[in-house]
Amino acid sequence: MSESGGARVRVTIDGVGVEVDAGTTVAAALVVGGCGSGTRLSVRGEPRAALCGMGVCQECRVTVDGRAHVLACQTLCRDGQVVHTQKANAP
Repeated sequence: MSESGGARVRVTIDGVGVEVDAGTTVAAALVVGGCGSGTRLSVRGEPRAALCGMGVCQECRVTVDGRAHVLACQTLCRDGQVVHTQKANAP
């Protein structure tokens, strides 16, 4: 249970376990897990991160449970979920 008394879920982000409140978006879990500086890289290698928070900009794309191009700002965390950012695969 969280401080507010709600349920907690555990997700894995780039190999690191993160526990968040149920109902948290993957984008928010990325910030909690220390990925606030970006989820992917531009063609010039610069970090890109969630910008609009409503799925329009598509800057928050991640791979969730093997499914690529999932919008982190529009996806709720589920217990046991595995999230990979493009930054984790960067050279």
